[in-house]
Amino acid sequence: MDREPGLSVRLKLAISYAGFVMVAGVLLLIAGWFGLMQFKSGGVVIMTTTYTFPHLLWRSFAPVAAVVMAFLLVFGLLGGWILAGKMLDPLTRITEATRIAATGSLSHRIRLPGARDEFRELADAFDTMLAQLEAHIAEQQRFAANASHELRTPLAITQTLLDVARNDLTYDNGVLVDRLHAVNARAIDLTEALLVLSRANQRSFSRERVDLSLIAEEATETLLPLAEKNGITIETGGDQAPTVGSPALLLQLTTNLVHNAIVHNLPDNGSVWVTTRVDTPTVVLIVENTGVQLAPHLIATLVEPFQRGSERIRTDQHSGVGLGLAIVKSITRAHDGTLTVTPRPEGGLRVTVELPS
Repeated sequence: MDREPGLSVRLKLAISYAGFVMVAGVLLLIAGWFGLMQFKSGGVVIMTTTYTFPHLLWRSFAPVAAVVMAFLLVFGLLGGWILAGKMLDPLTRITEATRIAATGSLSHRIRLPGARDEFRELADAFDTMLAQLEAHIAEQQRFAANASHELRTPLAITQTLLDVARNDLTYDNGVLVDRLHAVNARAIDLTEALLVLSRANQRSFSRERVDLSLIAEEATETLLPLAEKNGITIETGGDQAPTVGSPALLLQLTTNLVHNAIVHNLPDNGSVWVTTRVDTPTVVLIVENTGVQLAPHLIATLVEPFQRGSERIRTDQHSGVGLGLAIVKSITRAHDGTLTVTPRPEGGLRVTVELPS
């Protein structure tokens, strides 16, 4: 926004300091003048009434007063300019950091030294904001690159299948249709997952009162056929867990957790436990599953987009799109909750979601 140029803050402060010094000087000179106009005689103050003495006194007092006022003016401006510069130096550093950040470089930090005061708190808050922006942009760049790669894969497979069918007239059209259908379904699943993730990150949803225990039951009933197909038993239980949020997104969250617990499980006789409880002032959803023991470094990557946990056992051939726990993380964060992923000592995973009650 273009604005007319004006006086700098430093100059305004210098003029203010000088004006204050001038006013103080004038008051001192007035006090001195009245002091000279009075004499004490026998303990009684007698005001001079003749014309000659005040006139001569003023002629000698005025030049001295003028010199004093000129000195105070110069001293006030110069001293005020120096003091204002020292006081505004932190703002200068913050302004420079802002200009650097505006060019797209977010790695610069102010790191203002000294004791904690208003300027130090402002600089620290600005450094924290830059760190969060840098991390967020880096995360978005990784996500965009991964999403582009994941979306390119089914398109490349489709192109290859079509080229083979065009060049080989004896190619079985039924097989081609089946493969194209599978690839297209994967692309649709990925696109829908990206849309859910974007919706959760933007918090563009309405909130209403929901019971997390009922949502857990609905998700479990939906995935029960998949569990039976893979020989997995599911146990649900717990208390009512009332919270406020999007029923659709919370159902997506729970479905993703239960689906992951079924898919990443033992090949035979695996188990999944889904429980809810109230821990005032939060409600808790816990999804546990049996499985192999997971390395600590793998746990930290599971909630990142497109991380499928290559060391985990899968009970089916569905490779997923690698966004299951990433969506859970985003939905949890959009509902002001916390997500905790820990390995079970016996093997498998324990995922805990805490939401405000």
